[in-house]
Amino acid sequence: MPSSADFDAPYPIIVASLVHSNVSLLLITFGLTLALYSLYRKFSAISISHIPGPPGETFMLGNLLELFQSQAGEPDFRYQREFGDVVRVKGALGEDRLWIADPKALQYIFHTSGYGFLKWPERTEISRVLMGRGLLWADGEIHRRQRKVMLPGFGASEAKAFVPIFQKTAAELTLQWNDLILSSPGQSVVLNVASWLSRATMDSVGEAAFDYQFGALSNTKNEFMEAYLGLMSDTLGSPPTSAVLMQTTLPIWVLRLMSKYSTRRNLAHARHTANLANKVTRELVQSKARALIQGKGNKDILSLLVKANTSHDAKTKLTEEEMLAQMRTILLAGHETSATSMCWVLYELARHPDVQKRLREEIRHTERAIKTRGGSSFTASDLENMQYLNAVLKESMRHHPALYHNYRQAAQDGVLPLSKPIQTSKGLVDHIPIAKGTKVILSIAAYHRNKDIFGEDADLYNPDRWLKSTTDEAKKRPSVGVYSNLLTFSGGVRSCIGWKFALYELQSLTVEIINNFELSPTKDLERLRREACLVMLPTLEGEQLKGENLPLNISLAARD
Repeated sequence: MPSSADFDAPYPIIVASLVHSNVSLLLITFGLTLALYSLYRKFSAISISHIPGPPGETFMLGNLLELFQSQAGEPDFRYQREFGDVVRVKGALGEDRLWIADPKALQYIFHTSGYGFLKWPERTEISRVLMGRGLLWADGEIHRRQRKVMLPGFGASEAKAFVPIFQKTAAELTLQWNDLILSSPGQSVVLNVASWLSRATMDSVGEAAFDYQFGALSNTKNEFMEAYLGLMSDTLGSPPTSAVLMQTTLPIWVLRLMSKYSTRRNLAHARHTANLANKVTRELVQSKARALIQGKGNKDILSLLVKANTSHDAKTKLTEEEMLAQMRTILLAGHETSATSMCWVLYELARHPDVQKRLREEIRHTERAIKTRGGSSFTASDLENMQYLNAVLKESMRHHPALYHNYRQAAQDGVLPLSKPIQTSKGLVDHIPIAKGTKVILSIAAYHRNKDIFGEDADLYNPDRWLKSTTDEAKKRPSVGVYSNLLTFSGGVRSCIGWKFALYELQSLTVEIINNFELSPTKDLERLRREACLVMLPTLEGEQLKGENLPLNISLAARD
């Protein structure tokens, strides 16, 4: 479940009928406010106007349309090529913002400053609509308190205990794919693996987090599950210009009013899903609380959270609203980001048959060793010790980060240190003064292509980079991410609380699928898009409205 640090994306909203007549006045009022604020910032003592960057496409929205409407990572890679790892981009009405991929600046923001860089207010509203006032919505002391209560459910031993659940789900996926292949005349079948993986991770998260059976892989009729599948692409995909404009110019209270009353289909979908989620999770929380009182507590994450939340000090507890929000957060963030990451793993393995073959050999070598010692399944230690498996996962998450941006705003005046000097209109600088309120876009996509960190071939997919010995020079580089210096799971106080959970899930699925199946690309992959809709979903050009789609050819893997 990559990065609890940020689950952000442009928020497509249309003014509801009750505020429709006041739209022009609102836009003018807040447009003037932003213009005055931008002028103040431009001529204040602290300015970033000397930092190089692209001109705004329009005065009204600057570079925001390019950033929010392009395929994930495309503008980032262009900025990096043309301007480097620190770039000034234009927000609404000429406002200057910082786009950052510099390792030392990222380290400062994620680690050194702690809560010195808060989430953009409009982004927290997106989190609230989709997941409630949970860990991805919270900031500062509220975030610290919520995270403390949740930590007992996400320790290393707890994550390892879920491996059998992940393997059971992967085995069910294998069984269904086997049946489809064997009933196909050519003994192979083209599958939209994105849909299958979304259902598989839904089942895994349901059982591990709540001890709840969704039955997604078995196509059990479940209104709750059906509401969540496709929620990201349906509510956040392809934001129109009007949505970007309103999100940028309107205050939070107006956005809240719209999200509550708008009749637009995608927002109605989000509200319907939230109502279903609150109903189901409230029943589950009450059930876990009764079980705890009777001494029958389970080991699923919700049971552990209910137990951890039994403090007598109200200041350290989660409210009922917060507890329900955590469950919605785990469900959406956990299943969607894991499924998306897994999509890109299989995509690269299909494109690189040599990598796929080498990985299968390692899996089967480990399988033979397990049988020799009298075992019957891969343990957490087996998964951890498979070097090439983990190299493949790291490289896939580096090359295709499910979360490609984080969005932050300086809580006070400060100074950003840089890894190396940059040329500005004021000369070379190795640090950047930054004013309170300055908005920054932290580019995970571009950081993962940083050649100083990941080598001159950082633009290429190459799992072998993770098998090389770490040099003394590399050890001196800034430590940014919680996992192998990647930002897939973020870092610092907002690092993904469930990253070990997600990693074991990805390992289990990859081992089961590659051990049993041969993957190859289809012609449709020529139209593949890296769709920017909160997470980087695979879609097909011309078919974005159909949602996530990764068509791969699947056949049985031969055995000696």
